[in-house]
Amino acid sequence: QLQLVESGGGLVQPGGSLRLSCVASGFTLENYAMGWFRQAPGKEREGVSCISSGGSRNYGDSVRGRFTIYRDTAKNTLYLQMNSLDAEDTAVYYCARRPFALCGLTWDSSKPSPGADFDPWGQGTQVTVSS
Repeated sequence: QLQLVESGGGLVQPGGSLRLSCVASGFTLENYAMGWFRQAPGKEREGVSCISSGGSRNYGDSVRGRFTIYRDTAKNTLYLQMNSLDAEDTAVYYCARRPFALCGLTWDSSKPSPGADFDPWGQGTQVTVSS
């Protein structure tokens, strides 16, 4: 059974940091492109970052320079290190697998339906940035 389980969300003050984790089971994470997405109340799903099987990293414009995506192959776990958080980062964050080695364009929020060909998805973890 393919499964992704996120953790690490919480309440953080503006300017703070959080690290999200996504543990994969049922497949080898490094063989696929893996993405982080987020969705705030009343907003469309947004692609945050994607890492390809080969290790190439992609970031959305709103998080580039502040967030870092990486993985630990021994733990079969994907991470998202988030620094310099602000209120605009408040959302439910999801990890998902793209059943291909490359991220392609479907992770990118500038394209229609970001994440449409990603499967499975985790259950999400809430990140709230507030003072």
